[in-house]
Amino acid sequence: MSGNEKQYDLEERTLKFSENVIIFVSRIKKDVITTPLISQLVRSATSIGANYCEANGASSKKDFKNKIYICKKEAKETKYWLQLILKAVPETIEDCKTYLKEVHELTLIFSKIVQSIEKQKN
Repeated sequence: MSGNEKQYDLEERTLKFSENVIIFVSRIKKDVITTPLISQLVRSATSIGANYCEANGASSKKDFKNKIYICKKEAKETKYWLQLILKAVPETIEDCKTYLKEVHELTLIFSKIVQSIEKQKN
C-alpha cells in the first residue's frame, strides 16, 4: 500500500467519524443544555477531518505538522464534548462509548504522526 492510500484511508476515516457524529447528535433532544454541547461537538468532530485534509495539502513540513497538531487538539476536544453529552444525556452511553473509542484511536494516530515528524528532525 502506498503512502497516498494510507492518507486516503485516514481521510475517509475522519470523514466517516464526522458523518457519524452528525447523525448521532441529530437524534438527541435539543434543550438549553444539549444545544450548546451538540454545537461544540459538531465543530470539533468535523474539524478533525477538515484539518487532516488541509494537512495533506500543506505547503511545507512545518505547515503539515501544525495541521496534524490541530487534528490532535480537536480530537481531544471532541472527547471532552462527548463526555459532557454522556453526562447530560445518559441514554446515549452506547453511542458515546463507540465515539469515545474512535476519537481516542484518532488521537493516538495523530500523536504518532507528530512524534514521527519530530524524529525526522533529529
